[in-house]
Amino acid sequence: MAGEKAPRAFSIEELPGHLVGEVLTSGRLAAADLARLEATCRALRPLAEYAASKLCAARAAFEGIGPAARGELLERCGGSWKKVLRFLQSVEQSSGTVETSSGNMQVATGRYHTLLVHDSSVYSCGSSLCGVLGHGPDTTQCAAFSRVSFPSLSRVINISASHNHAAFVTESGEVFTCGDNSSLCCGHGEVGRTIFRPTQVEALKGISCKQVATGLSFTVILTRDGQVYTCGSNTHGQLGHGDTIDRATPKIIALFEGPTQVVQIAAGASYTFAVTDDGTVHSFGSCTNFCLGHGDQHDELRPRAIQSFKRRNIHVVRVSAGDEHAVALDALGHVYTWGRGYCGALGHGDENDKTSPELISSLKNQVAVQVCARKRKTFVLTDEGSVYAFGWMGFGSLGFPDRGSSDKVMKPRILESLRDHYVSQISTGLYHTVAVTNKGIVFGFGDNERAQLGHEYIRVCLKPTEIMFQKSMEDIAIAAPSG
Repeated sequence: MAGEKAPRAFSIEELPGHLVGEVLTSGRLAAADLARLEATCRALRPLAEYAASKLCAARAAFEGIGPAARGELLERCGGSWKKVLRFLQSVEQSSGTVETSSGNMQVATGRYHTLLVHDSSVYSCGSSLCGVLGHGPDTTQCAAFSRVSFPSLSRVINISASHNHAAFVTESGEVFTCGDNSSLCCGHGEVGRTIFRPTQVEALKGISCKQVATGLSFTVILTRDGQVYTCGSNTHGQLGHGDTIDRATPKIIALFEGPTQVVQIAAGASYTFAVTDDGTVHSFGSCTNFCLGHGDQHDELRPRAIQSFKRRNIHVVRVSAGDEHAVALDALGHVYTWGRGYCGALGHGDENDKTSPELISSLKNQVAVQVCARKRKTFVLTDEGSVYAFGWMGFGSLGFPDRGSSDKVMKPRILESLRDHYVSQISTGLYHTVAVTNKGIVFGFGDNERAQLGHEYIRVCLKPTEIMFQKSMEDIAIAAPSG
């Protein structure tokens, strides 16, 4: 009305502290949000720290590690609750989509192809051998990332790529698969033919899922209530059912039907990991290269806890299963490796095999948030967004252009070419690697002979090369920069 004064503008500092604290701790704020808020006014630092501590305490992963470990984690994060919160959030996102300023993203590398989630849509490039790209029977190769067709309203939140099949989880908990189903790994029953487009797994209808892991001719599925289903080839007991009988449709693993919930899964060539909420790593399947971590080479037909971690009271939060070795991350950001040490893939400065998990001492001062293993190479991401790599340098898939006299990196070495970027996620395939930054920039390096890096004319990228997003109304095409 005429004559009324306009509302007075006021700063956030004028609000009662308890009210600001209530607002900060009741929302879904990330560590970066609190840091930005603090940057606007130094007086808000105590409130931002308070909010971060409360948000940390509300996370089940933080509560589960015990008071002593919580204190040690805070100390390793420089006494900053915002950094502890960032660590917890980064670990949670490491096996799924990561939040970037360009939207939610996830990358998964297969044998000669790459899958990418961007804002719940899936894109793929590279060789479409066995239908792994999901573009239908007429596509043999995609030189640029192309959108994969899903039923309308299907928003994809988790993906996994193997050499001959792929799996996807939607926001509503449905599971889709495509690829070579001769081993029954796609879970569509006794249908041995190739599945060229993502097809919903009917046997899992009504079961809400959150993560998938694709191994060599088998698939592992994690439900939202912490149970595990498996299907496909079972030659070494990698399906975890106590036998070596193949399964044409997903079958629940009986051992995990109890009160302890599985929080993450990983699939290697012929073996499987399941991490439970109490920090225990269960492994089963082939132990040819000591990958199961039990100190022997006996196959396990049922999930068996890795006692080396339990004896040392190490609470594991994430694992990655390579072709011949494995890597784990604990609740304090320490990294452990075991399996075959060829080419320095274990990061201990030698090529010796390790029959059980061993701490990488040279990374003790780093707080790791993601670990990734594949063919004779390993990547570790830190809470500062740095990338460490070690193992076999073949085809440039470690990202180091200076080979020198050796094609091996025996100890963790920082990837200097990505120092100016905060890397949020990384995935490595047979001979290529793809990374995503917190700004949504995608980098690829290594072999590109089958366009698995989305570059049409480059055969090999010896150092990380940016892949540019070009958004259009209909699709998102990812093209290689000239030169």
